Amino acid sequence: MEIFSSSGRYGAIARGLHWVTVLLVVVAWLLGVGGDALPGKSAQAVGLFVHMSAGLLVVFLTVLRLAWRGIDAAAGDQVADSARARGLLLASRATHLGLYALLIVVPLVGIGVQFARGNALPIFGLFQVASPWPADRVFARNVKEVHEWLANTLMVVAVLHAAAALLHHWVLRDRTLHRMLPGR
Repeated sequence: MEIFSSSGRYGAIARGLHWVTVLLVVVAWLLGVGGDALPGKSAQAVGLFVHMSAGLLVVFLTVLRLAWRGIDAAAGDQVADSARARGLLLASRATHLGLYALLIVVPLVGIGVQFARGNALPIFGLFQVASPWPADRVFARNVKEVHEWLANTLMVVAVLHAAAALLHHWVLRDRTLHRMLPGR
């Protein structure tokens, strides 16, 4: 198992961070969308706790992933030898930049929702960070709407990212998808 990326494949750490982040984003989004439908107040409270913990982990892993990219260059970008290739490379870089920004901003705005409600932020059940603000229901509702909009935008961009990987695999028939898949 190669830890570092090569010209043809992402390393185990980059792949692991990618797929764990994918899983956490999906869990957080599903609980954000459907957490209120969980049966009973205790299940809803657990769902909210898992939602917030997943969001905190997403921020942590994204920062770790960006730091790792500084240490381990991404598996060789394709050479842009045509206008189409340059366009695809530009779209890829813009999408990645958008994904990284949303992976950090969405959870941070979610923290803002928790604080705007006047609630402490639980840190994985180990301790809590007290809200720096008094509760403000109107402000909390507005921040929550922004959080939801950004989270939905993150999901749309992530689906476009996945669709682009499938386009590379099935239409362009290159190794873009294989570079990030687990296994050999």
